[in-house]
Amino acid sequence: MEPAGLKQTDLHPALGEPELDSVRFLNEIMKRYPEAISFAPGAPHTAHLDDLDIGALLDTFRAHLREQRGLGPAAADRLLLEYGPSRGVINDLVAGALRLDHGIDVPDDAVVVTVGAQEAMVLVLRALFASAGDLLAVVNPCYVGMTGAARLLDIPLVPVDEADPPGTADGNGGDGMPDLDRLERACRDARASGRRIRALYVAPDFSNPSGVRLDLATRHRLLRLADQEDFFLLEDMAYGFTADPADELPTLKSMDEHGRVVCIGTFAKICLPGARVGFVVADQPVRGADGTTRPLADHLAALKGMVTVNTSPICQAVIGGMLLAAGGSMAAIGRERAATYRRNLALLLRALDEHVAPALGPEPPVTWNRPAGGFFVRCRLPVRADTALLDTCAAEHGVLWTPMSAFHVGPGGDREIRLSCSYLDPDEIGEGAARLAGFFRTLAAPDRAAPPG
Repeated sequence: MEPAGLKQTDLHPALGEPELDSVRFLNEIMKRYPEAISFAPGAPHTAHLDDLDIGALLDTFRAHLREQRGLGPAAADRLLLEYGPSRGVINDLVAGALRLDHGIDVPDDAVVVTVGAQEAMVLVLRALFASAGDLLAVVNPCYVGMTGAARLLDIPLVPVDEADPPGTADGNGGDGMPDLDRLERACRDARASGRRIRALYVAPDFSNPSGVRLDLATRHRLLRLADQEDFFLLEDMAYGFTADPADELPTLKSMDEHGRVVCIGTFAKICLPGARVGFVVADQPVRGADGTTRPLADHLAALKGMVTVNTSPICQAVIGGMLLAAGGSMAAIGRERAATYRRNLALLLRALDEHVAPALGPEPPVTWNRPAGGFFVRCRLPVRADTALLDTCAAEHGVLWTPMSAFHVGPGGDREIRLSCSYLDPDEIGEGAARLAGFFRTLAAPDRAAPPG
């Protein structure tokens, strides 16, 4: 008897979406071209992992449990070795770090510790989106983790494209702020059709993939618009720590006066990616049928109990030990790491200027933005940047990048690529940019016919 088979159409339709397949494809092509210099992974640099003493960090957290929480040695060990509470075991430390570093003053029970930021996104979407008429707006292009989670949960997406910066008129979206006029119109159009924009997902500091940062005026206007149009802001704060200390901006959550912001964070970039520890801050009061109120975080913790039960207490203890060793501050942990990423970003931009511009002339057909922080640079090409072109680039020039089309909701990004500099050493960045220049030169050749689109 032959094993039962399935057709793709028998599975959830999200499983055929490009964002769910993009990570697999990039991993596959990196294995196929192991000698290529890869600007593809948005991963933390491994140099910051070399000196971690996991045993010492666990001991630091155990001491905290004994001295600050009054647990005996046996009880402290059990807390780490058994199933833990769905809400988490380092909530007090996370809340304290947010208070110290960002002025986000929320009680410990407003924090849920998650399995990375990805689980936080799934939990928040599942809790807030109660009906088929609820729409999720996203700044477009958008991190595929959020759009992928929305598709898995059958939540319709409304893209809010970036406005073209001054002096551009190509209509293909710019490297500027999200178009809040378009967002306002989308809210009104949704209401007119009997639906509503329930929330907007936004990464205000050096977003993935485009590196855009919201200025202070845009942050204020976005909060006012959320009040006016009655939607929530899902703030992803993954890359904010990379800002120059002299140029820090307040988080949306720290500016939130009316409970509009649900804050999503991760310790992957700033501490340890292998721990898979993230968090969500959800202090919004939810009134029950009996008239009592509980924070939204309580409901997220209940959902988490049905998804992952709990976040590994041992992994939380490692992160907790790192926070304690840094005086309770995420910013203190991130200071050295941020310097590495700002250095790498500056090196990449300088290398593109030195290698690409001379190779292509004073008005090159390849252009790029100039973020002030984060992990990513966004390039525009004169041809379609698809997986076939990536394979050619890897095979003939020994360099990898990420196509931008998977980050777009709807059409767009088909002539753009993302370059990530976080994972590379300085010499790799210089050599990689030189290889990119050779690749870009072939794209600009007069006899190369650009594909349609």
